Amino acid sequence: MIHATVDEVLEHLWYAAEENRVIASVADLHVDVNDLAFRDAMSTLVAEGAVLNGDGCRLSDSGERRARAIVRRHRLAEVLFVETFGTTLQEAETSACEMEHMLSEPVVERVCAFLGHPPVCPHGKPVPRGECCLVFTKRIEPLMMRVTDLGIGERATIAFVAPTRSGRIERLAAFGVVRGSEIRLVARNPSCVISCGSSSIALDDDIGHEIYVRRA
Repeated sequence: MIHATVDEVLEHLWYAAEENRVIASVADLHVDVNDLAFRDAMSTLVAEGAVLNGDGCRLSDSGERRARAIVRRHRLAEVLFVETFGTTLQEAETSACEMEHMLSEPVVERVCAFLGHPPVCPHGKPVPRGECCLVFTKRIEPLMMRVTDLGIGERATIAFVAPTRSGRIERLAAFGVVRGSEIRLVARNPSCVISCGSSSIALDDDIGHEIYVRRA
């Protein structure tokens, strides 16, 4: 897992720069100082020129670009888990630590657009901007949203259903509310009402929040 360890070192050096902390040794990265993998990763990064080891360890220009991409993946993953799936911050942090090592850049760009180019993560830390963010002068609407976020009369296609209770997918499927189905928001009050095919379906808000759609 040397590549993952290298990523961790780059990530922690980015955090240190954000917090204006001086990193004199691996011990200052707040990782297990007895873990030889981190020491080997630091030596590798110094040899590659990604880390400058003079008056303290700091990122070079190339190291900063690599670290920026890692932190961007991590913080976007946190937003994805918390805002879309409703996980706790701790759960999001754990999952983000895994995802930051495996997401390709095209996938990261799509996740960022899906989330509406969030400026900060759930911890309030800035999400590094990407190429997709620079195209726009302001935040744009997400590509995907909950059915309850549609406007009255607006049509959309169901992208997926993320139920919090067992049996909901089957009950919704019985009305034709499945991935790929076209629906229209008929009303919001006193309950969310959608039309799907020839059926009109009243949904509790918590169920409406679990149905994700793409605008037509």
